[in-house]
Amino acid sequence: MPQPSTMRSFSRTSSSTSVLTSSPATPFYSASRDYSPVAPTSSSSIRSASSATASVSSSSGMTPLAVPNGASSPIAAPSRRKAITIDTMNPYLRRADYAVRGRLAIRAEELRELLNNGETSLPFTEVINANIGNPQAMDQKPITFFRQVLSLVQYPQLLDNEFADKIFPKDSLERARVLLNEIGSIGAYSQSQGVPYIRTSIAKFIEERDGFSADPNNIYLAGGASSAVSSLLTTICGGPETGVMIPVPQYPLYSATLTIANATPIPYLLDETTGWGTDTKYIASVVKNSIAKGVDLKAMVVINPCNPTGSCLSRAEIKDIITLAAENTFMIIADEVYQTNIYEGEFNSFKKVLRELQRDFPDKYDNVELASLHSTSKGMVGECGQRGGYIELIGIDEQVLEQLYKLVSISLCPAVSGQVLTELMVNPPKPGDESYPVYKAEYDAIYKALKERAFSLFSAFKEMEGVSCQEPKGAMYLFPTISIPPKAIKEAQRLNEEPDQFYCLELLEQTGVCVIPGSGFGQKDGTYHFRTTFLAPGEDYVRRIIAFHKEFLQKYS
Repeated sequence: MPQPSTMRSFSRTSSSTSVLTSSPATPFYSASRDYSPVAPTSSSSIRSASSATASVSSSSGMTPLAVPNGASSPIAAPSRRKAITIDTMNPYLRRADYAVRGRLAIRAEELRELLNNGETSLPFTEVINANIGNPQAMDQKPITFFRQVLSLVQYPQLLDNEFADKIFPKDSLERARVLLNEIGSIGAYSQSQGVPYIRTSIAKFIEERDGFSADPNNIYLAGGASSAVSSLLTTICGGPETGVMIPVPQYPLYSATLTIANATPIPYLLDETTGWGTDTKYIASVVKNSIAKGVDLKAMVVINPCNPTGSCLSRAEIKDIITLAAENTFMIIADEVYQTNIYEGEFNSFKKVLRELQRDFPDKYDNVELASLHSTSKGMVGECGQRGGYIELIGIDEQVLEQLYKLVSISLCPAVSGQVLTELMVNPPKPGDESYPVYKAEYDAIYKALKERAFSLFSAFKEMEGVSCQEPKGAMYLFPTISIPPKAIKEAQRLNEEPDQFYCLELLEQTGVCVIPGSGFGQKDGTYHFRTTFLAPGEDYVRRIIAFHKEFLQKYS
């Protein structure tokens, strides 16, 4: 087994040749970067068919095969070259970058494997993955009612067991029977759009949340919100002339998916000085400039509550964005998967604010197109591995919906177990149900723990030299600004790394805490950040970060 020091050195020096990211030295967002449409890769950069064809000659070294009867020439043995190489694969996939599961996360797994194999020379005994919002990988426990119903629909014979009513609450047994009656076996395909009964449950949830009607026919179940995003962007993007506005900082799902679709991301900066808020006049200027450059602006992504900043939009900000969409005719993609992770104020959905505006000003807002996303992966559910979620589409052209349906039909259907979990999320036990007391206690305990951890970490960041952080309002993350000394910046440049990535790599190697640099999400030029979850229990990893930061400043001052 290689020694840890050797592996660390290899990990650092091999960054420039990694195929996991487009370029470690190039941040996603730069004020100097031109975001006008990019022409497709020229054919000259892709291997031509003629150059890829191996010539068959006596000097080629290839052994001729036996000549079949009637054949006029020998058949060459197959070449050992690869048809698909890093140079001939999809160039847009090669350019895509997904920092959350990128180089730092891979290095964290390498370190974890060393520890599992008995390595004792590392300066820590545990790797903490604060790089991704994966609640049940930390200590968040599943909601009992959800798992009870899931177990019953997975193994329906339990319903007939003579001890079933002694093992399971009556309402979980009844819910499982209803779902099985509507679905049949969860091992069978459902409708491509999702089980009709489950879509109806989602529509009722939306109606209760917003106070406006919802149509089950406008709801598509998905294998998590990420799958829904991919389907939607595939549907609306037609090439490099297609522009989609995405916030900076942003969840890199959006920039990566747009890169693969060969579309043009149009960054709009969130304002850190106002708690990562939106400035409508500034965003309007981004819209105007993009159109002037020939971009066909199709959509604007809004993440609320925000990943990675933990901020929440006010109703006024949501109204301004909807007004901008109405005036400039682009779709709003509202990523609302953290809608129950609200630690201050209340959640306002884009659907609710849009319906209010349409009620009060019908002629002005009737043309607005809205796609709203929700997921079972976040909130107090935290079932990331079950892959459940949905997208609701409002004001979308019927012919476009037909094409979207065709696209999702290619994948047949979302996992039915994930659909079941989505139904449980939107239709949990109610007061008076047998399972409600346990459900309420579990839900409240998870919420309380998340909020306490968020503010504990926030308080720690406030006490650290050269660190500032906005107060957590929602989601599962903090996105502190860090001051990096010039000496450290110079060392990062020597290693062909972004300064905040250099900081995060050092943090990982010295403490075992894995966070993601702000350059992986996009950030204003000249600023440095990192994103961390606050899912890990206890104070140990907070102490590790504090101690490392102090030593880092001393080392590079």
